[in-house]
Formats: sequence, structure tokens, C-alpha cells
Amino acid sequence: MKKLKLLTNIEESYAELRYKTSWPTKKQLIKSGIIVMIASILISLVILFMDQLVNGLMHFIYGLGA
Repeated sequence: MKKLKLLTNIEESYAELRYKTSWPTKKQLIKSGIIVMIASILISLVILFMDQLVNGLMHFIYGLGA
């Protein structure tokens, strides 16, 4: 009986993940996670600053700040 193509693809994907993929170590994962958290915080601070700047500019232009 001929295997379904889907089953063949699943088996090949499993074999590649199991035997050909190099997984990061715990130390590498922690380091990467810290880098992502720091980058996220920096980006959110930049967006906050830009939002406050535009908000202040809009209040100045439309005279709503008084």
C-alpha cells in the first residue's frame, strides 16, 4: 500500500528535527532571552517617547494643552 504524502512529510520532518537540527544550550537560550527582553524594553521606550512627543505637539498645535 502506498503511503500518503502527508505521512511521508511528517516522518521526514520529524527525522530532520530529531537528527539534523542543532538545538541551543540552556546558556545560549538564557543569553538570547535577555537580549530580546532588553531590546523589547528599549523599543518600547522609544515608542513611548515618540508618542509623548507627538501628543505634546498635537496639544500645542490645537491649543488643547491650556
